[in-house]
Amino acid sequence: MTALILLCSIVIVGCQNQTTQGKASPAGDSERKTAKPKIIASYIQEREPGAVHIVDPNTSEIILTILPHELGYELDTELYRKEIELLAKKLARGTAGNPGYDRRMLLDRLDEQGRIVKGSPLILLKESDLVESIMAASAVGGTVELPIVVSESGYNPAEISLMNETVLASYTTYFNQTDANRNKNIELSAKAIHNVIVGNGDHFSFNTVVGPRDEASGYRPAPEIINGELVMGIGGGVCQTSSTLFNAVDQMPVTYVEWHHHSREIGYVPKGKDATVSYGGLDFRFRNTTGVPFLIKAIYGDSFLTIEIRTAEKYRETFAK
Repeated sequence: MTALILLCSIVIVGCQNQTTQGKASPAGDSERKTAKPKIIASYIQEREPGAVHIVDPNTSEIILTILPHELGYELDTELYRKEIELLAKKLARGTAGNPGYDRRMLLDRLDEQGRIVKGSPLILLKESDLVESIMAASAVGGTVELPIVVSESGYNPAEISLMNETVLASYTTYFNQTDANRNKNIELSAKAIHNVIVGNGDHFSFNTVVGPRDEASGYRPAPEIINGELVMGIGGGVCQTSSTLFNAVDQMPVTYVEWHHHSREIGYVPKGKDATVSYGGLDFRFRNTTGVPFLIKAIYGDSFLTIEIRTAEKYRETFAK
């Protein structure tokens, strides 16, 4: 309230200067009227830090304005920092019904003719950098640009024709030929990850690559494990694809970002070697830290699924290190 009253005083004094312009007044009175707002303005700046404007670098528009004094910047800096950290997290990752700036990488892939089908880059808002920039600007106010990093896939398109030359890893699982619905779900999900290019440093997300497992996408009702129970659900069997993929890439020095087990044992892979997934929920994600780009090949047969990890022969020596 004090700051508001002082701010009004500035406006009133300014208006008085305008209404008395052209009238004779004592020199001392004129100096008082011009000096007083400066003192008040200085007091407000000291007691009420200026606004911090957050700018989107893509549009150069202000997306958010922070008033540090209202968030307790002067009273408790650590508590204020926690508020800013929460804000940065929401801007990056989004909230319910309001997506954030972060976007998972949609990996490039090859079509049936061996041509590259472009995906989309990894987009990350660097939360820690944003927090530090806002903290630095909070004392006096200013403008902070969102620190957004865009990462393209880590492979050379000119070498894509060589990516089938050698197999780095392979794994096969088997299934019952008579379960047509479940097998169709395995086939569809295997087709979705087939010929996906995972560049060096790229992030792979099973849910992002495969997409929704629903009837509109061709998936069928089949048994799936929910809370330790076997129930019918659209897309049952897809976890055999994710688990087969896991056992293939597990032979390489990748870094797991997200990996979950089923709530009960399954028969097609050894205990502890499964990777359960659920679109919109549990995901299987890893980062390619092998040092080389590779291609995922999915071979679907009458009663088996084989996942191969292939790359150019010239990368084998690098991979071996």
